[in-house]
Amino acid sequence: MAGPTPAFWQERFDKKETGWDRGGPSPRLLAWLEEGALQPCRIAVPGCGRGWEVAELAQRGFEVTAIDYTPAAVQQTRALLDARALEATVVQADVLSYQPEQVFDAVYEQTCLCALHPDHWFGYAQQLHRWLKPGAALWVMFMQAIRPAATETGLIEGPPYHCDINAMRALFTARDWEWPKPPYAKVPHSNALHELGLRLIRC
Repeated sequence: MAGPTPAFWQERFDKKETGWDRGGPSPRLLAWLEEGALQPCRIAVPGCGRGWEVAELAQRGFEVTAIDYTPAAVQQTRALLDARALEATVVQADVLSYQPEQVFDAVYEQTCLCALHPDHWFGYAQQLHRWLKPGAALWVMFMQAIRPAATETGLIEGPPYHCDINAMRALFTARDWEWPKPPYAKVPHSNALHELGLRLIRC
């Protein structure tokens, strides 16, 4: 498998090298919820990490399925839910092969795509399309992590991998997804990085 493995991520959790973790839910997710744009439904959270978004959605009445292939992420998400007396389905599985028993009304994609090596992006995009019913929404955060070596020599560096918006348009094609018009919400992240938050509608 190209790119990071479950062992790679497990080691990051074990060593507490989790700089991607905000210590709470994404401000963009909170804004979508407060605006009423994202309403309670059956929703998947792939690459759930410590489960901040999972807990937030569960608290607000969503039927949440959290997916991660790293044991520490699954354990910590379950512990967070237990600590807050919340319920959600937490599945230890590879997002590239996981298949739900029934399709979802929505997917919240924040940290999974940028953690996958680009070799796996096409397969993952196909998975997201399969997981959703027609007309359902993919609420997505595209990580902007431009590195000089990438633009100067073509070197692929990550994680996080840079989710260039042009590449995302090619990955999530207009044949399969309805795109909103830019500009998209800019969401600050650590290490001077930021995300672009938007909603794609599954065709």
